[in-house]
Amino acid sequence: MPASRLHRAAVLVLEGAKPLDVGIPAQVFSTRGSMPYEVRVCGAEPGLVTGGDGLSYHVAHGLDALGWADIVFIPGYRFPDREDPPEAVVEALVAAHARGARLAAISTGAFALAATGLLDGKRATTHWHYTRALAARHPRIQVDENVLFVDAGSVLTSAGAASGIDLCLHILRGDLGVAASNHAARRLVAAPYRSGGQAQYVPRSVPEPLGERFAGTREWALHRLGEPLTLDVLARHAAVSPRTFSRRFAEDTGYTPMQWVMRARIDLARELLERSERGIEQIAADVGLGTGANLRLHFQHILGTTPSEYRRTFTKGE
Repeated sequence: MPASRLHRAAVLVLEGAKPLDVGIPAQVFSTRGSMPYEVRVCGAEPGLVTGGDGLSYHVAHGLDALGWADIVFIPGYRFPDREDPPEAVVEALVAAHARGARLAAISTGAFALAATGLLDGKRATTHWHYTRALAARHPRIQVDENVLFVDAGSVLTSAGAASGIDLCLHILRGDLGVAASNHAARRLVAAPYRSGGQAQYVPRSVPEPLGERFAGTREWALHRLGEPLTLDVLARHAAVSPRTFSRRFAEDTGYTPMQWVMRARIDLARELLERSERGIEQIAADVGLGTGANLRLHFQHILGTTPSEYRRTFTKGE
């Protein structure tokens, strides 16, 4: 884990804020011994904020919290496609970003982030029901409707409410490492990593009967990453032909089966680098990559760094 400085997170509650969108970052990053974050829930000003779905929020902080935070979460809110947030909110978001804070929108919170202009020329996403509205209202944004979240560096967006969990776990992986992210996922009883796109949640006239079977195969494979996992082996477990498995797997996850296996192996290698003192060669063998050279090659290709550099990043300060 990196040096354990305290990370400061603000959750910005706008009028009509959606309960799950507010609760996810507040819970994931709530201050505890294993989670070096301080969370402040704020609004346009301190006091009562009328939320959505019959709930309201009494927030202790105003927009000053955005000047304090390292990362600002923007939950979805009422009628995002009709009007922008108050000008003071937009200006505070722009100022926080200029100061170096990351801005992370959950679901339709992407509209508030779009109002700042900071998404112009960048990829972004939002709830599938609003992707066309976002593209129409902000044509300079490259709206991607088939992803759970988009990390554009200092600005991040996610799809519908549950995708906020995926985004938060992604942020945890970057801030604290894979081990911390997996620990949080277990606490939330959530999948530590979902790579599938949100297109699977768009209403369809024909049901997708194989989804659960393929989810079971992915879970099975995660417990056998050190073993040979070929396309034939995976397809046999799913009880379909390799051709059908490849096609449906890519539709479900956005990756070919072998791309997914490789990324799962690299994630396991990251966790072993963070939490153990095993050598590179041993870790390569443990995750099914055979040799240290092979691990270094794929580590560099996927993460843009080396296993040794990664280990130094997540052990300094301990």
